[in-house]
Amino acid sequence: MHNPSSFFLAPGWVLVLIAHPASGQDAIDFNRDIRPILSDNCFACHGPDEKSREADLRLDGEQSAKADRGGDRVIRPGQPEQSLLVDRIFSPEADELMPPPDSGKQLTEKEKKLLSDWIRKGAPWSRHWAYVPPRKTAAPEVDSDWPRTWIDRFIFSKLAERDLMPVDDADKVSLIRRLHFDLVGLPPSEEEVDQFLNDRSADAVKRVTQRLLASKHFGERMAIYWLDLVRYADTVGYHGDQDHNISPYRDWVIGAFNSNMPFDRFTRSQLAGDLLPDGGQEDLIASGYNRLLQTTHEGGLQAAEYRAMYAADRVRNVSAVWMGGTVGCAQCHDHKYDPYTSRDFYALSAFFADIDDEEHFRSGTNSLPTRRNPEIPVLDPRKQKQITQWKSDLQKLETRKKSTTDSAELKAVQDQAKQVADRIAEVEKSGRFTMITKALKEPRVTRILPRGNFLDASGPIVQPLVPSFLMDLGSLDQDRRLNRLDLADWLTNSRNPSGLLTSRVFVNRMWYLFFGRGLAPDLNDFGGQGEPPDHPELLDQLAIAFVEHDWNVKWLIEEIVSSRAYRLSSIPSARLIEKDPENRFFARQSRYRLPAELVRDNALSISGLLVEKKGGISIKPYQPAGYYRHLNFPQRKYSSDADERQYQRGVYIHWQRQFLHPMLKAFDAPRREECTAERSSSNTPSAALVLLNDPTFVESARVFAERIVARQLSPGDSLRTAVRVALSREAGDNEIQLLGELFEMNLALYRSDEVAARRLLAVGLKKPDEQLDIATLAAMTQVARAIFNLDEFVTRR
Repeated sequence: MHNPSSFFLAPGWVLVLIAHPASGQDAIDFNRDIRPILSDNCFACHGPDEKSREADLRLDGEQSAKADRGGDRVIRPGQPEQSLLVDRIFSPEADELMPPPDSGKQLTEKEKKLLSDWIRKGAPWSRHWAYVPPRKTAAPEVDSDWPRTWIDRFIFSKLAERDLMPVDDADKVSLIRRLHFDLVGLPPSEEEVDQFLNDRSADAVKRVTQRLLASKHFGERMAIYWLDLVRYADTVGYHGDQDHNISPYRDWVIGAFNSNMPFDRFTRSQLAGDLLPDGGQEDLIASGYNRLLQTTHEGGLQAAEYRAMYAADRVRNVSAVWMGGTVGCAQCHDHKYDPYTSRDFYALSAFFADIDDEEHFRSGTNSLPTRRNPEIPVLDPRKQKQITQWKSDLQKLETRKKSTTDSAELKAVQDQAKQVADRIAEVEKSGRFTMITKALKEPRVTRILPRGNFLDASGPIVQPLVPSFLMDLGSLDQDRRLNRLDLADWLTNSRNPSGLLTSRVFVNRMWYLFFGRGLAPDLNDFGGQGEPPDHPELLDQLAIAFVEHDWNVKWLIEEIVSSRAYRLSSIPSARLIEKDPENRFFARQSRYRLPAELVRDNALSISGLLVEKKGGISIKPYQPAGYYRHLNFPQRKYSSDADERQYQRGVYIHWQRQFLHPMLKAFDAPRREECTAERSSSNTPSAALVLLNDPTFVESARVFAERIVARQLSPGDSLRTAVRVALSREAGDNEIQLLGELFEMNLALYRSDEVAARRLLAVGLKKPDEQLDIATLAAMTQVARAIFNLDEFVTRR
């Protein structure tokens, strides 16, 4: 007997669809169906913000919504006809209709009916899903051999409820490319593809996954996303958008992912690396997170204004990155949709009142700054070990100076100490300086600013404290002033709602990286205005398991990509297009364009130009002349790198906030002024023109063509090889015909115009191979440019 949650199509049979009797698909869920309607249409006037609340009515809380109001009730469970809410939303009178016509909000007939039906069924209420600790739920039992892992059982159960079935597994070429782009951000080599295609064992995917997770490139791929979240950039953002020293922080993030640093330690190092009792230089570098915000170095600034701006920026970012929250909305008033109060906002900002921002105000200048105190020099491990030894020697010499009374001996010790100090200074000058956090001895006073007005200092003083509705008082020491380390510990405390909220947020974003959308669709907002998860039980289980595995990021990722759901084809069936066009239930994989940095990395890697050097100062690829002509205070001239840095990975590109590199901009990379959890995705001619004309891609196409021509194959075999190397698959006969026609057309052109051929081959730093026929190389370069412009070349699928 078949499980009633499944459907099947046997040979010669008709399609049999049997509804799941206990699926609950048609049941009204408060968080999924009702809360979003109330939040979007009602909470602005009847929500958490006391100052804007009307009629003394809160619809964000069950008690107020169902309370007796002199014999009437806004919501009378089981009796929609006796509920004021229903009366108002169906009212024909404009002055009684809710929401009011002048609010710009209007309920659909479907939403009105849903509210009415919900009340008729007893108006069951639930706390907001994100603020309820995750609950363990056993993976559903399913009568199918489709699932490979417990994750698949959750996925399959949801699909069965909706009479949907997953598509077939992806072909092996698509899967090996997917794994490579997702885990290291680079295409597989010919050898890696062949090895995978020839591996028929059951654990072939597992071996590839573990190899890629151990690659030094894994951290580079993961860092791209994290740097978006924390708004990393190489420039200050405001006014002159001058450079600041922060690239060692970027390298620290890469190293942290490569070493599989537990996410709770990863959090503590960034928020409070300078406060860790066992912290070292690496933790100080990590504390540069607190300095990533946009700052100004203008001479005429108002210090109070920018202190308020910096505080707000930090609250917005820390709440967005770790809480999926929009606490920044409570800067001027209580949050309109979530329980965050204005006091919560300023109490959260008080955690950062010990960060030394005063140097910005003292050194405001229109010159191009090179130092942003406090900073430290970052040295390679060998030099750092020598510095440590010398500092120890210097300490001993200082001790000798204090016990020494003989003048001759004292002078000898002083001379020796000077020599050691000079050696230390000389070596430190060879290091890269990076901004760090250094706590002030006395934190600045934090006041609630009425309506966010930095000029109004009449508000009450607040101490550092986490949002009251999320706080477990027993987990925080109330007998002293809390600091950033307390905040970091609270955010990752698995015994609190806060820690599991952080886990939920991170797990959801990791799922997005490997499926193209989150289990909860809104990656930015886990609050009232965000969409609730389509797979709440699976999200909870992943969040709990992540914490139980000691915040092990590589474990989490391997668990996700080991699922059969991850390995599905990205080609939807007609039924899925109709029933689940947004792929909310993951009956297929997603296909989407690679992030901007990986588009560039792909071309460099395929061509053989990619330099695998890890870290260092930010690189400057080719850029159009005059692009910085409006960048003033002071004026700057962009000079692209003329050495191997030109070919380093995109994660190392210099990030100029006001004038983002045109290639990055064309492929929707963010300016990194705010937390970006999901990049936009546009489809414009600019992107195609970049692929065709940016010197990086032209040079990569030419060097790739050299690789092909140097093999001395027949024209047809050369074209087949080019497709196989670039796309990891065999070319079809029609493709070879089209590419062959393109090659022959260009070959004739360049045989008759050597000047044009040499002009094409001269693009870029790398000199062309003079041993190869110029016309043939130029013609194959044009073929390579065409391949680089295929949707398949820039798409993860």
